[in-house]
Amino acid sequence: MIEVIEPGFATTVQDEGRPGHYRQGMAPSGAMDLASYRLGNALVGNDPGAASLELTFTGPRLRFTQAATVAVTGGDMPTFVNGREAKAWMEIDVSAGDELSFGFLRSGVRAYIAVSGGIDVPAVLGSRSTHALVGIGGFEGRKLTAGDILPTGTVRNQASSLRKLLPEHIPAFSGKVELRYVPGLFSYRLSTRGIDQFNGRTWTVTPNADRTGIRMTSTEGPLEFVDGERPFGAGSDPSNVVDAGYPVGAIQIPSGTEPIVLSRDAVTAGGYFTVGAVISADLDRLGQCPTNGTVRFVPVSIEQAAAARQASAKYLSAAIAALSH
Repeated sequence: MIEVIEPGFATTVQDEGRPGHYRQGMAPSGAMDLASYRLGNALVGNDPGAASLELTFTGPRLRFTQAATVAVTGGDMPTFVNGREAKAWMEIDVSAGDELSFGFLRSGVRAYIAVSGGIDVPAVLGSRSTHALVGIGGFEGRKLTAGDILPTGTVRNQASSLRKLLPEHIPAFSGKVELRYVPGLFSYRLSTRGIDQFNGRTWTVTPNADRTGIRMTSTEGPLEFVDGERPFGAGSDPSNVVDAGYPVGAIQIPSGTEPIVLSRDAVTAGGYFTVGAVISADLDRLGQCPTNGTVRFVPVSIEQAAAARQASAKYLSAAIAALSH
């Protein structure tokens, strides 16, 4: 068991998410930075898919009621055991009564705590991930609060010696982010000049950023749309279309002013046009975009997106295979 003494800003239980329910309007949820989450599980010897804790901006203060092995991955957040600093990206052994706490975030947005055996909350639609907007999954469908008691699962793959990630496999999180996207489905709504404006600008991440979507802005004016009569029922705003489905990573731009990249808890349909979708290989990077950080969008082909996805999978496999002892 783990007792939550202080919850942090927004600490939730997350796993791989619940894909397969989009047609019912259910977002997949899951860790915003899946690679960091998966590496944490590998470090503590958990089976893939075990539930972890996702920390946003600030970490919690936790007390362990029994011995456990933990690993902290993701954004750079100083980690302490009983007030003494411990290293991230490696196993940390804690004893009954030990307290785990965190300092101020130094880079990225989200960190992960993997615990041997995983966080043992009930699965909903095949996942333990919290979808706080809907109020399902995780710990009682919400972010953690002080006094919560988290159950942990059975330890199956206890490591024989200390595991840590090789330095060359530790990701760096920058305040200047490049996100690749595949243009479509409604990119035709922008003129050629409007597309050039979108691709050429440096966008700033606003404080309106969470697990649903990340809004960005610029000091320049609205993007240029193609003139034409709006379809029946679509409204008068040039960014409106007849309601359609949104994939995770879709980039909608209400009124052509502030792009919103939809994330893992996003709505699944709506009436704003989307200029394209951020490729899956870059969604982890999106989840670590800091407030006031800058983003540039780079259009790529489907083939380039598939190659990037393969490269991400290859990196993760190599990092896990090379965990040193």
